[in-house]
Amino acid sequence: MSLIKDIYSRSFYQLLADQFGRVKSDFDGEQFITRIFSSNFDHMEWKQRTKHTTQTLHEFMPSHFPEAIALITQVVENLIAAGYSGGLEFMIFPDYIETYGIDHFETSVRSLEIITQFISCEFAVRPFIIKYKQQMITIMEQWACSPHAQVRRLASEGIRPRLPWAMAIPFLKKDPAPILPILDLLKNDLSEMVRRSVANNLNDISKDHPDILLTIAKNWKGIGRNTDGIIKHGCRTLLKQGHPEILYYYGLDGKDFEVSDLQIGTPYVKIGEYLTFSFQIENTHVHSKPLRLEYGLYYQKSNGLMSRKVFKISEKTYLSAEKNRIERRQSFKIITTRKFYIGKHKISIIVNGRETLEKEFELVE
Repeated sequence: MSLIKDIYSRSFYQLLADQFGRVKSDFDGEQFITRIFSSNFDHMEWKQRTKHTTQTLHEFMPSHFPEAIALITQVVENLIAAGYSGGLEFMIFPDYIETYGIDHFETSVRSLEIITQFISCEFAVRPFIIKYKQQMITIMEQWACSPHAQVRRLASEGIRPRLPWAMAIPFLKKDPAPILPILDLLKNDLSEMVRRSVANNLNDISKDHPDILLTIAKNWKGIGRNTDGIIKHGCRTLLKQGHPEILYYYGLDGKDFEVSDLQIGTPYVKIGEYLTFSFQIENTHVHSKPLRLEYGLYYQKSNGLMSRKVFKISEKTYLSAEKNRIERRQSFKIITTRKFYIGKHKISIIVNGRETLEKEFELVE
């Protein structure tokens, strides 16, 4: 089975050596590849290989950062012209800027704007936001008006307060006000990837400032279908938390429905297999009403306590007296992001933010 670290292959490094040989006549491609495949290369994981590649490339580049990044930018432009699309292995380019360009603001900013059109630079831009604050925010407001969708996306994605797998930006977590003009510029963007980034940014903000998201939702409501979609996706964490004002905003009240007959199809679930369950939902109101169906899975932790994770099932309008039988399954296959513990677990059914029926099941080896 191929591993993510295997993107750093000999053919990739040969491509790099060839490309840098075109823009730098004294680039020693053979020695570069030899240095890459050091004695411990096979034991390096993905992120270690990324950093190792960045550091090794640095040894073969001019010591003056503006000269080095000019060569890298030229390589990126050549790759684009040759029809290459920026795969994950090319994260070495933004990593180079993040590692060696932090004291070269203007040069780095220009390079980020070009390179992000090949491989996204949302990780690399964050140290610059932390160090340069308002200068960088002003640049990102300009990027939000770029003709290039990848640059506009960087304006939103790079300034997320809680971007996953990246460093947080503490001053924006505390006060996201500088982010809001950027998101406002992008709320009607033609690109779906830009709109999704705006929604993800709003979702980040909601975790610390739900009141801000609620205000934005009210201000943007009805502007258009795409903007309504941004709001809905940006509210997903608050909806899962059952935040009362957000539920009210979407007309999701916690009454006039009935959940019944919760059945666990696999009361004993082996690690690596599936929990199966089903239940019945009925709208008992005299009129149609929207019902958001979710389930809460209470995972057992190492200390014996339980931690709930909420999963969405559906959200739709039910006619008066309409009933529906819902069947679902939940995987307990081993994954890198969660450790499973044998013993009692629990599942609950959540409707419009209100937790209703629940049942226990047991995870076994």
